[in-house]
Amino acid sequence: MKVIEGLMAAPEANVAIVVARFNSFINDSLVGGALDVLKRQGQVAEDNITLVKVPGAMEMPLVCKKLAKSGKYDAIVALGCVIRGGTYHFDLVANENTKGMSSVMMEFEVPVAFGVLTTENIEQAIERAGTKAGNKGAEAALSALEMINVLQQLD
Repeated sequence: MKVIEGLMAAPEANVAIVVARFNSFINDSLVGGALDVLKRQGQVAEDNITLVKVPGAMEMPLVCKKLAKSGKYDAIVALGCVIRGGTYHFDLVANENTKGMSSVMMEFEVPVAFGVLTTENIEQAIERAGTKAGNKGAEAALSALEMINVLQQLD
């Protein structure tokens, strides 16, 4: 039986991180976790990492599409945080962000590791950005590394 699974090291990989500036007090921790994983576990050279900052979660899919279309990146790590408020706005932003990221991944066959938190409150966001529930930015970076290696084996 042949088993294909990804390794964590991808020293030659080119990775883009797309992060929303909105809720930066959370997102900065997600970026820190992602960078730590890419450099230490993935052994990705700092020169092979591009950080792109966008206004908010709604703008992320367009930038991810542009990056994927360029053919320069082996994976994209999408980081952000959408916190539920008192209106329907949360549902619209969270749903469209998710659909957009998925669409990019399928159209361009470039992994888009989804590290966009969708939480009920600020406390949950803080927990997922490096405290009790781990760092979802780090987890997204791990996913990106593994997918880079899986796709290389499939080619």
